[in-house]
Amino acid sequence: MSLGQAFLEALESLSGNKLRSGLTVLGIVIGVAAVIAMLAVGRGAEASITGSISGIGTNLLFVFRGDPGDNIRNPKPLTTEDANALRDQFAAPSIAAVAPALQGEATVSFGGEQTAPQLFGVTPDYFQVRNLNLAEGEMITEEHMLGRSSVVLLGSEVAVNLFGHADGITGETVRIEGQPFRVIGVLESKGGGAFGSEDNQVLVPFTTAQTRLIRRTTSNRVDIIFVQAVSGDVVAQATEEIAQILRTRHRTPVGEDDFTIFSQQDLLSTFQSITGILTVFLGGIAGISLLVGGIGIMNIMLVSVTERTREIGLRKALGARRRDILIQFLTESSLLSLIGGIIGILFGWLISVGVGQLAAASGTAFTPLVGLDAVSLATLFSAAVGLFFGIYPANRAASLEPVEALRYE
Repeated sequence: MSLGQAFLEALESLSGNKLRSGLTVLGIVIGVAAVIAMLAVGRGAEASITGSISGIGTNLLFVFRGDPGDNIRNPKPLTTEDANALRDQFAAPSIAAVAPALQGEATVSFGGEQTAPQLFGVTPDYFQVRNLNLAEGEMITEEHMLGRSSVVLLGSEVAVNLFGHADGITGETVRIEGQPFRVIGVLESKGGGAFGSEDNQVLVPFTTAQTRLIRRTTSNRVDIIFVQAVSGDVVAQATEEIAQILRTRHRTPVGEDDFTIFSQQDLLSTFQSITGILTVFLGGIAGISLLVGGIGIMNIMLVSVTERTREIGLRKALGARRRDILIQFLTESSLLSLIGGIIGILFGWLISVGVGQLAAASGTAFTPLVGLDAVSLATLFSAAVGLFFGIYPANRAASLEPVEALRYE
C-alpha cells in the first residue's frame, strides 16, 4: 500500500465518523493552541521587560547601601561625598556621569484628585544617566538645585491621574505632602522599569527633597547612586573602579563590602532568566493538554480497531500484509493529529492577538510574540503525539489473525 493510497483511505474512514473525528481533533486543537498562546505570552513578557530595561542603556550601574547577603552589620550609608569621589576622572576614568538620588513615596494632589507615586530627589545629571526625555517643559537645572526650588517633573501616569491628560499642564501647581510645587514638565512615557513603573514617579530637585520632603538621619546621605559608564564595553572596569573608591572611603577590606553594585546587564540577565523559566513553565502546562489529546486519539483508534475487526480480517484474507494494516491505522492517527495541529496553530495565533489587544486596551505595553520555532515545535509535537498514541492501536489491528477477525461479531 502506497502512502497516497493510505492517506485517501484514512480521509474516507475519518469522514465516515465526522462527529467522533471532530471531537478527537478538538483535543489536539486545544493542546496546540494552548502551547502556542502560552509561549507567545511568555516571550512577549520577556521582550517587554527586557526592552524596558535595555531602553535605559546597557552602561548604567546602580550603587546601593549594604551587601546582597546582609552579612555586614550597620553598613555605612552612601553620601554625596561618595558620589563626588566617583566623579574623579583620575580614579575612575571609565565613568562618564554620576547622579546621586533620594527615593521615597509622597502624596501628590491637584484639585480633588490625589495619587501616591514614587518620589525622587535628583540632580541635573540624573536625566543623562537614566536616559530620560521630556514630553513637554524643561528639566531640573543647577539653578533649581541652588535655590531649592519648589518645582516638579511629573511622570505621564501621574499627570493623567491628576489632570486626566498628560499634555498642556506645565505651569500648573500641585501639592506634594501638602506643599505647593510648580509643574515644570512631564516625562516621556517609558513603561515599567527596574524600580517599578517609570511613568508613576515625580522628580524634584535633590536639595529640595533633602530639606523638605525626604529627610534622612544625616544631611549628606543618599539612597542610591546612579553611575553611567563611558560605554557598555567598560562596565566591568567601571564596576571595579567604583568598588575600589568606596572601599577606600568606607575603609572596608575586600570581601566585606558594605555596598552593592548592580549593572543594567545584571538586571537584564536576571529578568531574562526569570521570564525564560516562566515561558518553559507555561509551555509545559499547556503541553499536558496535548498529551490528553493524544490519549483521546489512542482511545478513538482502539474503538475504530474494534469496530473494523471484520474489515481488517477481510483485507488480510484478500492479501493485505501486516505492514499495510499498520500503515493504514498510523496514517489515520497522524492525520487526526496533523489536522488538529494546523487548526490549533490558527487558534493559538488568534488567542495571542486577542491577549495583545486586551493588554493595549488596558494601557499595558505588552505584545505576545508568536515565534516560528514555537509553531514548528507545536506542529512536530502534535504529529509525534499522533504517531506515538497511534502505534498501539495500529499494532493491535495489524496483529489480528484473519480467521479470528472474520469470525468476530
